[in-house]
Amino acid sequence: MPLDSNDKTEVILQGIPASEGIAYGRVFVFIQSEVEVPHYQVEPEKHIDEVARFDRALVLTRQQITGIQSEVEKNIGPEEARIFDAHLMVLEDQALITETIREFESTGLNVETCFNKISQRYIKAFAEIEDEYLRERASDIRDVAQRVLHNLLGQADNSLSKLADQRIVVANDISPSDSAGLDRSTAMAVVTDSGSKTSHAVIVARSMKVPAIVGMRDLTKRVRKGDWAIVDGYDGAVILNPSESTLFRYGKIREQKKSMEARLLDANREPAVTLDGKKVSLMANIEKVDEIKLVTDYNADGVGLFRTEYLYLDTARIPSESEQTIAYQKVAAALAPNPVIIRTLDLGGDKPMTGNPQLFPKENNPFMGFRAIRFCLEHKDIFKDQLRAILAASAHGKIMLMYPMISGAEELAQANALLEECKGELRKRGTAFDEKMVVGTMIEIPSAAMTADILAEKCGFFSIGTNDLIQYLIAIDRVNDRIAHLYEPTHPAVLRTIKHVIDEAHRKGIKVGVCGEMGGDPVLAPLLLGMGIDSLSMTPPLIPTVRYLVRAMKMSDAKKLATEALKLSDPKEIHALCLKFYRERMTAE
Repeated sequence: MPLDSNDKTEVILQGIPASEGIAYGRVFVFIQSEVEVPHYQVEPEKHIDEVARFDRALVLTRQQITGIQSEVEKNIGPEEARIFDAHLMVLEDQALITETIREFESTGLNVETCFNKISQRYIKAFAEIEDEYLRERASDIRDVAQRVLHNLLGQADNSLSKLADQRIVVANDISPSDSAGLDRSTAMAVVTDSGSKTSHAVIVARSMKVPAIVGMRDLTKRVRKGDWAIVDGYDGAVILNPSESTLFRYGKIREQKKSMEARLLDANREPAVTLDGKKVSLMANIEKVDEIKLVTDYNADGVGLFRTEYLYLDTARIPSESEQTIAYQKVAAALAPNPVIIRTLDLGGDKPMTGNPQLFPKENNPFMGFRAIRFCLEHKDIFKDQLRAILAASAHGKIMLMYPMISGAEELAQANALLEECKGELRKRGTAFDEKMVVGTMIEIPSAAMTADILAEKCGFFSIGTNDLIQYLIAIDRVNDRIAHLYEPTHPAVLRTIKHVIDEAHRKGIKVGVCGEMGGDPVLAPLLLGMGIDSLSMTPPLIPTVRYLVRAMKMSDAKKLATEALKLSDPKEIHALCLKFYRERMTAE
């Protein structure tokens, strides 16, 4: 129910913090409407004209997106402008275009209907993907599809660029095109009912240093245009009709946060060394070659996870061996002598290539299905192209390789055997590569964790993928809203499993890192370090906070924290213990 305009009682609503900062101002409720698609038969003699009309709409859409991209590059920056590369790729997706024309030729229905049907199929495929980043790509396709439909129908689309004054933008969701219209001089904050931390609106908000909150569920139905609100991008809270005391408190909080941010930036220029002299390796998780700058900007010690499947998902075809070699080589050369850990293809099941449906049959349970190393071992030609590309790139920097979703020693042995075949093939070609390239495996399946001692004898390092490991250990689908609250990184089973993996790895003389979400959580990072983790890899913007915390703590205290946490049985009690440790050091002068 909307709030009564005469009711000035303070109301606090909770969402998911997505971009840090605090804003106070009036609300602007941004309502987008879906395109109403007409449905009719096209006369046979007009079929050529109908296809030509479709072509014109695609050209116009490309011109519009290119224009938006130019404006974003001029007003925000080149990194943010690259958001729209994905949109342009959608327009170049021959599978999408060909399927639309094929649908038109077989049904004779107007091209809007055909295009809408095919694009909705693509949107559904991406929306069902488990990976949050990839799931957000559904919004790219949806945004482009809406723009194409608007152009086919001769309609103007909505825009956020026409805000008359400073406002807090509240919407059900904000498309990438709409987010491009955000102006830092008028958009004070961005709050959405849906969306995620990886949505384009959030990326733009972060780049503009504008607070953002997602997952508010029904805020658009509870507020009216002109309502006053505070947006707390740190804790994910929206306070409607804030009282004088709340306004005063948030004024103080804003001053404290600005001071803290300055301290974090200062600390990020320094090495990640604890007060008792222990060096901690802080690495970056990246998906694309153009994220090299983020790795260097945030002073990371290298790349702890390069997700290679994005090279495959940005196109409707399998990238060639040479294309992959160039991509891996660019990252390795740019970051040398720091290491770059390249994860082999984690594709299939929950991350299908929509342009190659024959490779990915529909599954009832894709999260535990035909994906990652299972897909690669069956499609050896695709896998060997990638292995040869990684090997060839290893001559240009310090590349390390790791396999995803290994369940046991047999899969690891099969993957390594193919790697040896690829080495032999490159030697015959006369292609140089690092003969001593270190090969490791991810630990994200309970069976791999339980046989860590066996796996450690056959590889050079472990990287714990906590996201999957947690959901497999405690049977929690972390993207299911009904049970997401049961997803607990501090569950004793999770901590004991991680400790077991660490101990077995060290006993066999290999290092172990964490590249899942736990690694970038500053509340949990000390616990992981105290248990013996050798490196933490995370999204680059999280590095300053974790680095600051490392420099504010003693490793001996982190070990005590881990010892105490491993004795406890209640996940919430363990989290409270870690939170106390975190707050004591983050607030210390």
